Amino acid sequence: MTKRLCIISILVLLWADAAFGQLAGSLTAPAPAMQASSERIAPNDNRRPAGVLANEVLTVNLEARSGLWYPDGPDGLARNVAAFAEAGGPLQDPGPLIRVPAGTEVRVTVRNALDEVLTMFGLGVTRGVAGDSVRIEPGATREMRLTLAEPGTYYYTGKTTPVTVFARRGRDSQLNGAIVVDPPGTGGPARDRVFVISAVLEADTSVPSGAALGNVLAINGLSWPHTERIHVTQGDSLYWRWVTVTPPPHPMHLHGSYFRVDARGDGARDTIYARDARRLAVTEVLRQGQTMEIAWSPQHPGNWIFHCHIAAHMTPVSVLRQIGMPAASRVAHNAPGTMEEHAMARLVLGIQVEPRGEVARSTREPRRIRLVVRSRADATGLGEGPRYAYVLGSSPEDADSAALRVPGPTLVLEKDQPVAITIVNRSHEPAAVHWHGIELESFPDGVPGWSGAGASILPAIAVGDSLTVRFTPPRAGTFMYHSHFNEHQQIAQGLYGAIVVLEPGRRLDPETDRVWLFSDERETVNTVRGPFARPLLNGTLEPEPLQLRVGVTYRFRLINIRSDYSVAAALLDGDRPVEWRHVAKDGADLPAAQVTLRPAQLLLSVGEIYDFEFTPRTVGELTLQFGYPPGFRVAGVSVPAPTRVAVHVRAGDEGKRN
Repeated sequence: MTKRLCIISILVLLWADAAFGQLAGSLTAPAPAMQASSERIAPNDNRRPAGVLANEVLTVNLEARSGLWYPDGPDGLARNVAAFAEAGGPLQDPGPLIRVPAGTEVRVTVRNALDEVLTMFGLGVTRGVAGDSVRIEPGATREMRLTLAEPGTYYYTGKTTPVTVFARRGRDSQLNGAIVVDPPGTGGPARDRVFVISAVLEADTSVPSGAALGNVLAINGLSWPHTERIHVTQGDSLYWRWVTVTPPPHPMHLHGSYFRVDARGDGARDTIYARDARRLAVTEVLRQGQTMEIAWSPQHPGNWIFHCHIAAHMTPVSVLRQIGMPAASRVAHNAPGTMEEHAMARLVLGIQVEPRGEVARSTREPRRIRLVVRSRADATGLGEGPRYAYVLGSSPEDADSAALRVPGPTLVLEKDQPVAITIVNRSHEPAAVHWHGIELESFPDGVPGWSGAGASILPAIAVGDSLTVRFTPPRAGTFMYHSHFNEHQQIAQGLYGAIVVLEPGRRLDPETDRVWLFSDERETVNTVRGPFARPLLNGTLEPEPLQLRVGVTYRFRLINIRSDYSVAAALLDGDRPVEWRHVAKDGADLPAAQVTLRPAQLLLSVGEIYDFEFTPRTVGELTLQFGYPPGFRVAGVSVPAPTRVAVHVRAGDEGKRN
């Protein structure tokens, strides 16, 4: 890719991430009520293609009707929304799957049984939300014809409100369906899975967080703990297609294994990567309207999760609604700080892996580490929340009971060397630690009430108790550890740290090997309206100037463990980015063809990790800039300006860090 194309691609990503902030005003606008209906909308697992395929022509007859959607199970709260169905069939969320071999002509008729005008996208010759649209009056039927020539993952969608597709927030937000075009000659649909992320995003100004009781984020029409359980066997080859039609981005994170990114798209085009363009990841961000195709194989048996890493997207609405309330106003059994069980919700997919053969375990003596979890209560009682920190056993902070330094200590481990980490909970509520990106067995993975298998399920660590977890890091790279209990509060307010795994015999040189860990100064109460927390760099709002030396190659390990927001980071010479070499993503080395010089700027989504190498060539002054993505704005609310850190490049020994 040329330098110009790299810069254009980065700018497009920055705009897409910022768009949620620009759309925030539309999420709170009142919407007229849809006609009442008692018809239930069924979740669609996207396993059965719709329509009739004959003589290389697929005929699909769709209807748009209103119904009752139960993303939280049959006994949960019902939402009155519009959805698609095959003519005469049940309503589905997402809508019926359109799946054909490449080169197939598709004839789709859509009958609008709603009381509002329906505008359709994605079924024209030019696909995607910026492509052809069709307006269908109430009670009318329209036919659309197109030939699906390019293999990939696409979608169709509709709206009945005047906002854009990605600003839909309620009643028409579920008018979506997936389109899959299989390579020619495959002999039928592949044994893959198709997942569509959708949302209802309403606001409630009566609570500080703004989270409405009816808010939902769903995968194939269901929200955790009601999402489908994926049952596979250790070593199986899995191929997943993902689509999101929601306003905010979703950095999707897999526990315990890497996945290979095979394709990315935007609903209009899908780029299937050549072999040398594929890469491994444990977190891949889907921005509004994007698609991806990933392949992976579970290496360890037990229970795992694949989830959005934005904490607000995996936290129950009942908990979000109480964020920012004075302690006396909270409902005790749901309030952050008093939960006895780990509460996950919404964008979480559970994976249960059956063992195949014996599980290999290291016989080496483990290195023993003691990690203490601490907290300090909210002294004001005004809903600011407690502060937390990880403290390394036998460190100066361990001897000072008041110490709450963030981030937690960087854990420097050795590849193939087992560790036994004893977590001591001296905070005021249960705790759990997730070893983000580490390929390990299920039990120590750190999701209480889920990690493990059968009768051996990881518990939350009770107040005053401890738990020892054991694992052996199988690769060198950059990783992190963070809370997996009351995530929205505990992560935002201190429970995180970096992990650096080195090859055997190597030592970490803090002069040339720099960890840049981005986090939050505090919890953001209202994640749509603000006020927004400022980002920290290595626990500091105003970092000291950085010192570099000419001719020395530095490794920068960038980690984003902000609770809810991306970080736009750049290393600038004046107003222009310098060039650095991208060498790893999420702890996995990049293929040689991808280790190239590129502009030193990127959008780092929540849970993502990047490694870059940089060699300054001349003496001078640079600037490290980081903050909210450019264009992230909310009407009437101040968004923190980017932080700028001086970077002094000196000759020889002048630039050695103190």
